[in-house]
Amino acid sequence: MIDAVLPTYARQPLSVERGEGCWLIDAAGRRYLDFGAGIAVNALGHAHPYLVAALTEQAGKIWHSANLYRVPGQERLAARLAEATFADTMFFTNSGAEAMECAIKMARKFHSWNGAPERFRMIAFEGSFHGRTLATIALAGQEKLVKGFGPMPDGFDHVPFGDHAALEAAIGPETAAVVIEPVQGEGGVRPVPPQCLKGLRDLCDSKGVLLIFDEIQCGYGRTGKLFAHEWAGVTPDIMAAAKGIGGGFPLGACLATERAAAGMVAGTHGSTYGGNPLAMAVGNAVLDVMLADGFLPRVSAAAGRLRQRLEGLAAAFPDVVAAVRGEGLMLGLKCVAPNTVLVDRAREAGLLLVGAGDNVARVLPPLIVSDDEIDEGVRRLETACGAVRAAQP
Repeated sequence: MIDAVLPTYARQPLSVERGEGCWLIDAAGRRYLDFGAGIAVNALGHAHPYLVAALTEQAGKIWHSANLYRVPGQERLAARLAEATFADTMFFTNSGAEAMECAIKMARKFHSWNGAPERFRMIAFEGSFHGRTLATIALAGQEKLVKGFGPMPDGFDHVPFGDHAALEAAIGPETAAVVIEPVQGEGGVRPVPPQCLKGLRDLCDSKGVLLIFDEIQCGYGRTGKLFAHEWAGVTPDIMAAAKGIGGGFPLGACLATERAAAGMVAGTHGSTYGGNPLAMAVGNAVLDVMLADGFLPRVSAAAGRLRQRLEGLAAAFPDVVAAVRGEGLMLGLKCVAPNTVLVDRAREAGLLLVGAGDNVARVLPPLIVSDDEIDEGVRRLETACGAVRAAQP
């Protein structure tokens, strides 16, 4: 008999009751260091008092009014993000997939608006992940995502990750945009070097196509800057953000330049819940914390400490961890045994990690993680690595 909850998740044997900062507590009262952060969502940890206060205050006023009317929280958050980023305008959503759907529509509309409706195709990279809707799985193109759901929507092409020549060859008269994650998440925590992002920006400009960044996982402070592409000194035309933007509350956004968004006039896109007052209250509170003096530099300092400790761990357990990769507090351990083995042993040691493609275990602590918590997390990971080693033939 099928479960009442559709069984689409391979859930771990852990029932979460509550969270405190970087810690999760299960129904039995056991405490786990959460170095998965809800898959990079809980950027400010669990039950952050400033976010709780913002949500509670707004809940006593109004939860939902629909986008038939002005939503002051939207206007405030949009203006603040426009000031802090490349963007001139943005559309608020409930999720990263919805933000990517908006980005896809916006890029196609841009070319149609400018008299080239034949330019509708988009190029993405092997190993990418952009969401679970039909359009976003077609955009990513991974077999494990699209199998059984065909035929896929047309208009999406794929090139090998890091193959600039293949990318240039794939751009044709029907190409509307190139889509890339500055740091691949699900694909195995693979950063795109700054010089490659610069070259990509130049290529898109020379070919007259838009550049779309998917910063759903790598954005919002995760790499030590508000968005990962800032390290390269380049900007996209359109960008999707989510996960950390709401600190755990469902929230996403599609940000764009005025030029890229010109065709998105009244009636071209919409959302019933997107940008609701509750989400906007939390989103503004998250941004308050992110933009506070010293916050992002502290993320970089914590990232340096964690990276150093993980590199030491890899050196001590080369038969368990083949390499450490990633940027900021978005790190991955390339595993020797199946990554599920390390994730399971880490959970047994009281540390939560997240699996990824390319046999990687992701290390994604909340951005508020302390030095002591970093050290304790690595100690627990050392225990897990010892258990993996002991079980090897």
